[in-house]
Amino acid sequence: MKDANLFQLGIGLETGAHAEDFRGQTAIDLCDSGREDHFIRRDGRVFAGTHLIIEVVNGHGLDDEERIAQAFRDCVEQCGATLLHIHTHKFSPQGVSGVAVLAESHISVHTWPEIGYGAFDVFMCGDADPWRAVDVLRDAFATPDVRVRELFRGEGLVPSDLAA
Repeated sequence: MKDANLFQLGIGLETGAHAEDFRGQTAIDLCDSGREDHFIRRDGRVFAGTHLIIEVVNGHGLDDEERIAQAFRDCVEQCGATLLHIHTHKFSPQGVSGVAVLAESHISVHTWPEIGYGAFDVFMCGDADPWRAVDVLRDAFATPDVRVRELFRGEGLVPSDLAA
């Protein structure tokens, strides 16, 4: 039974991903424009991606899986990202958790519809613009009260003087 549990978790399954050996690689290699996952260079900063913590307050429809999935699709389109997969789960008696897996990272949510609250994470790398998701979520859940905090993921891992 132990192996069956590992199978459910996806442990030990061949996924096509291979371990990378970063020994001997310099910081400048991570910013090489030929890399498909290159770090972002903006305003003298170097970082992996922009992560927005978005709180939808007094929102409507936060118990509707399809509405959430459509909001994910609309965010992806508006932000210029690439959707790979959406998965949602409806809780009983209420609440939804979900994730949209993107080529540029992810969008996730957990909702408390009984108080009109949705906790969204929008993390995007590359040229995608996660800030465009804010208006999409405001409209999708019919509330003017959307609060945002911004993080620059991976900032400081690559010195800006090496990435210029």
